[in-house]
Amino acid sequence: MIPERLLELWTTYGDALSHPVRTFSFPQFDMTFEDAPYQMGVINLSRDSSYRESICHTPDMARYRARRMTVEGAVMIDVGAESTGDDTDLVDVTRQIDTLRPVLDVLVEDNMMVSIETYHAEVAAAVLEAGAGVINLTGRIDDRAFYEDIARHQAGLVMCYTPGENARSGDALPSPDKLVDDQLEFFAERVALAIGAGVERLWLDPGFGFALGLRDGPERVRYQTESMFQAFRLRELGWPVCVTLASSVYLFRDEVRTAETSSATLALLSKANLIRSHEVARVQPVLDMVAML
Repeated sequence: MIPERLLELWTTYGDALSHPVRTFSFPQFDMTFEDAPYQMGVINLSRDSSYRESICHTPDMARYRARRMTVEGAVMIDVGAESTGDDTDLVDVTRQIDTLRPVLDVLVEDNMMVSIETYHAEVAAAVLEAGAGVINLTGRIDDRAFYEDIARHQAGLVMCYTPGENARSGDALPSPDKLVDDQLEFFAERVALAIGAGVERLWLDPGFGFALGLRDGPERVRYQTESMFQAFRLRELGWPVCVTLASSVYLFRDEVRTAETSSATLALLSKANLIRSHEVARVQPVLDMVAML
């Protein structure tokens, strides 16, 4: 049962649950992130993306969706040019940049805080120059210059856990009982690299929003739920936690667009700070309800 499982985790890892996390600001966007939940709305430019409602085919469509999500409650817009699904096509660096730039240009024109999802340093460099405020890093980059570039632009970094080189590499997951220890080891090393290069704005993402080689079904639901429950343990590293809300067609069927409301409830129980959502309007009331407590 959920209450008993959460009580067990909170009792065992109480120090992590109460551990303070950094507050930081983005002066260029007049935005400060405290130890509280905020929404990041999603725009997908890849036609392979499984969440059809998030796909935008033109810069004008992207601008419309971004403006709508901002009104609905998102403080940041996350844009990706390649799906992380197992059966989707890889998109080369040049094509990603060419796809992202026109969309980024119109969102920057509206002074929106834009996050770009990528695991390519070349893509990150191009979008930072074009005005992206955050890089959502879905892979491992060891080059110190990558992190120095983020610091030079006073940008933020969402650092995602991946068992392999990136979200598409298909490496085997650790067993659930070893997952968080593996994540803590992964983040401790990579956070030290980022901070050493001058990065001052950072979120840690446990990465269970990716396909991770698990087909939609009971095993994936159990794995993602347990991972969500334990996401608060990353707080012991002193940085806020970002989670992508899960949507299971297996569970929700024709009502799958309501799935993220349930996921958001679990994310808040785990003290998530940045909630990456495809359904901003459905999720925001959950955040508002918690803010009233």
